[in-house]
Amino acid sequence: MTTTRISRRPSATVIVCALHAAGAAPFALAQAQTATTATNPPTLPAVTVTGNPLGASELTVPVTTLSGEALVLRRGSTLGETLDRLPGVSASYFGPNASRPIIRGQDGDRIRLLSNSGASLDASSLSNDHAVPIDPLVIERIEVLRGPAALLYGGSAVGGVVNTIDNRIPRAALGAPTGAAELRLGGASSQRGAGALVEAGGSGFALHADAFWRRTDDLEVPAFDRPVEGGTERRTTIVNSASRAEGGALGGSLVWDHGYLGASLDTYRNRYGIVAEDDVTIRLQRDKLGLAGEWRDLGGPFKAVRGQVHLTDYQHREIEGSGEIATTFKNRGTDARIELEHQPVLLGGVKLAGVVGLQTENARFSALGEEAFVPGTRTVQTAAFLHEELALGRGKLTFGGRLERTRVGSDGDVDAAVPRFGEAQTREFDTGSVAVGGLLNIDPQWQLTANLASTQRAPTFYELYADGVHVATAAYERGDATMAKERGTHLDLALQWKRGADHVRIGAFASRFGNYIALLRTDEPPVVNDAGEALPVYAFRGVGARFSGVEIDGTWRAWAGPSTLDIDARMDLVRATRRDTGEPLPRIAPRRLTLGTRYTSGPWTGQAEVVNVARQARVPADDTPVGGYTLVNLSGSYRIGLQGGSDALLFVRLDNVGDRLAYNATTIATVRPLAPLAGRSLSAGLRVTF
Repeated sequence: MTTTRISRRPSATVIVCALHAAGAAPFALAQAQTATTATNPPTLPAVTVTGNPLGASELTVPVTTLSGEALVLRRGSTLGETLDRLPGVSASYFGPNASRPIIRGQDGDRIRLLSNSGASLDASSLSNDHAVPIDPLVIERIEVLRGPAALLYGGSAVGGVVNTIDNRIPRAALGAPTGAAELRLGGASSQRGAGALVEAGGSGFALHADAFWRRTDDLEVPAFDRPVEGGTERRTTIVNSASRAEGGALGGSLVWDHGYLGASLDTYRNRYGIVAEDDVTIRLQRDKLGLAGEWRDLGGPFKAVRGQVHLTDYQHREIEGSGEIATTFKNRGTDARIELEHQPVLLGGVKLAGVVGLQTENARFSALGEEAFVPGTRTVQTAAFLHEELALGRGKLTFGGRLERTRVGSDGDVDAAVPRFGEAQTREFDTGSVAVGGLLNIDPQWQLTANLASTQRAPTFYELYADGVHVATAAYERGDATMAKERGTHLDLALQWKRGADHVRIGAFASRFGNYIALLRTDEPPVVNDAGEALPVYAFRGVGARFSGVEIDGTWRAWAGPSTLDIDARMDLVRATRRDTGEPLPRIAPRRLTLGTRYTSGPWTGQAEVVNVARQARVPADDTPVGGYTLVNLSGSYRIGLQGGSDALLFVRLDNVGDRLAYNATTIATVRPLAPLAGRSLSAGLRVTF
């Protein structure tokens, strides 16, 4: 076959820009969030939105947020790359273009990806080579909730939630036009592109518009031996890893003193190479219509009502080198959510506040073509949930529950190129989740949190009905239409200390699953594909499993004055084991330790970090141990005040200073030898707010 190459342009003269709004109004989420930028500190701290329907300033669950300068310096071309190495977060890394977040060893449909708290209907959980249709260039804030969030977001949030926040539907009044520009070029993939964001409003209206454009070349890596038919070849780039993406949005709201009502329309396009197949590219497109509103300060039993609806049309086509469309994946659906916040109730002198809500999702999935290993399906979920918080003198208690009904239907062989899915059939699952949490302020510096949850998750359409060759994993995958629902019990404990700029958090977690649905190798004879290759057979099976781990992160201000020096440290470790055999579960990140320093003097800031990742020897029998590595990364920035209240941030990054060859233990085994991590690279940029 002829290798298909994605078009390239010189990287030395083109820059990436992304505009974001400045001031206090942008990205406010009705009672919960105040806009933040690195160069314009807010008068009030932003309040976490994810898993926090009451807008509380303190949460019982562990949440990490990225915004402002911290997000600017971490931005990658994918969501997984941007979040990788946050506490408890790793990435699937199917090369530089498809990388989904993994939280505490959980991935796929156990991690809920949200956009402004609404579902991201796509096909990224079906296969690791499918990109998440959310570009970090247009994100202003990311919140990562670690641990079960099934009460508010459903069984697919049993491992955690990643919520990306923008202001495409403005939640608060806007005035004169505001914006910013982020200029970026270079890196291991020679990234370049352009983007824009602007907001304005008046007379009760608020308007938003954004657009972005991105191009990358094949990713440069340290020299490695790439497996090829009959042996290996020496390479310094990942073959077929270039990409080009663009998109944008228009949104507007009617805003009044006690609420808003708005809509947005956005589009996302991405064409990128598949690193597992030299001659295949994916053309991805996603269009979404969003509606959202809130009415606060109501009379009667309810204090506020919030609702949102999203209609999504997702499609991607896998194109061979000849230009022929091999397979087309489509996912079209609607998700809707309404929350009613009731008036506070006094119980024995303490205040009880909470929300009740309804949520529904309806998704129609189809896969047509020679590589379709799942039939057409329709998934319908409806749920009711309750979340309550009881304020105490030195802390609070939280508790709640969720009841969910899921119907997953298969079309069978109606559209299958080769009959193998059988007759049409439907499975229904009734699942329930409950949770209780507590927060105790031991004294002004020390805080203790604890959470206990029992969750249930319905099997997904591919866990039930898959039956075919999955090219991305180089295996034949088979679902189980008789699969029972997954059950888990989870405990999370954390102790936190804060004093001024100093803080440390030590957390531990444990999960015990019954019928944990995993893709496991079988003893069946290999299946021979059309090319004569013998492929192993994997099947989705329910097994007992346990997960446990620790997360430690802290900052110490070693030097305070006109200049400051901070020392940061992070460490996390996850162990995941099958309870029936004692064998490790696949693709679990090893122990990771990051030590960093941050020096600030006036407008100058310099940062250095050393990342040590241990060797991962706890792998199942069908995988091989993955070597450890140590990376050194440097970055610096310079802040410039401009006229009229505008400002600019110049920044530069030097990653993998030692040009160390490294492989990701959470990448699927068949792709890992083809896609090492990026080599030494230099990138720079300029971010201007106005």
